[in-house]
Amino acid sequence: MYMTQDIRDFVSPACDLLAVGEPTHLEPAFQRVRNELFGQLVEHGFRSIALETDRVAALVVNDFVQGGAGDLGDVMEEGFSHTFGRLDGNRELVVWMRDYNQDRPAEERLAFHGFDGPLETMNAPGPRTYLEYGRDFLELDLDIASLAGDDERWSRTEAVMDPAASPGDTADAERLRSIADDMLISLHARAPELIAKTSRDAWFRAHIHLTAGLGMLRYHKLAAQHLDQTPRWTRMCATRDALMAQNLLDIRLIEATRGPTLVHAQNLHLQRNMSHMRLGPMDLDWYSAGAIVASLVGARYTVVAGSLGRSADIALGEPAPTTYEAFLQREIPSWGLMRADSVSGTETRADTNPMQGYFPLDRATLDGVDAVLHLSGRPATP
Repeated sequence: MYMTQDIRDFVSPACDLLAVGEPTHLEPAFQRVRNELFGQLVEHGFRSIALETDRVAALVVNDFVQGGAGDLGDVMEEGFSHTFGRLDGNRELVVWMRDYNQDRPAEERLAFHGFDGPLETMNAPGPRTYLEYGRDFLELDLDIASLAGDDERWSRTEAVMDPAASPGDTADAERLRSIADDMLISLHARAPELIAKTSRDAWFRAHIHLTAGLGMLRYHKLAAQHLDQTPRWTRMCATRDALMAQNLLDIRLIEATRGPTLVHAQNLHLQRNMSHMRLGPMDLDWYSAGAIVASLVGARYTVVAGSLGRSADIALGEPAPTTYEAFLQREIPSWGLMRADSVSGTETRADTNPMQGYFPLDRATLDGVDAVLHLSGRPATP
């Protein structure tokens, strides 16, 4: 058993997707430690990072870090979903990547990706803008707007919370799903022609938009189902993670010849074991994006679970002595990494509340990850 601050100790020769999780989005130290680890990994040959943010919006960030024009403030506002553009650690990451890429050839530049859909759990946009992007790239004559209708009827919270208020299972929505599927087939069938006419990057941008649009149509169709609430919400959580998994696999297709990818997200989206969340009175269990990807790519996927001792930012105190976090507190004075099978403890932490967005370690999670990144919450951080 040993503690290290060198993430490269956990990168096997087979690994091309290294996932580093966090137990809550609200502790800012995790983003700064992630930036430190990404710097180490770049020296190890990594050339891309994928964050839990909207994949379409993240194209704005990638253009900027590649040296494109734009104002940093606008990039942070437009290029991130879930308000993650307001996090100082993400801003520092974007600035560092742009500086790193300056004067480097394209094959050596760092790439920024999002791997989430353009949605929150309780609201999701309509498909119109994504499908129109694909239509225009394919140079088709299709009236998407008439079928989609007003964007607000899709994006309002009621459209996800109340099946009766959802447009996701209407005849027009079904027609849009058929059109989106046909456009994706055409995009692949015409790939040689389209890439020769434009570029590989342009083709992938069209693919990203079309898969996002089709994903939103699938999510809204689930939201429209008149089911008991627990299976309904479980299916929506599972679908979101399935879309995330598809995006991660597509990102690796793009990055395969350039180097491995660091992935950063909430532990729930990366762990190999079943994810669990209590939503009001409902207990939801589903397979995460990490579990899906790990089952498909095997040793190419490595996952590090995030752990937090205490945090003034979210009013989290010291863990009880017999918890897994307490063991890590004793072994790791500031922050560090440890093999998951070296972590001892007998109980799951119980001093948390939903407002913290915090998910403590448990034995099933530890048994399904390769290592743990623990932040003690003491002042010493990178």
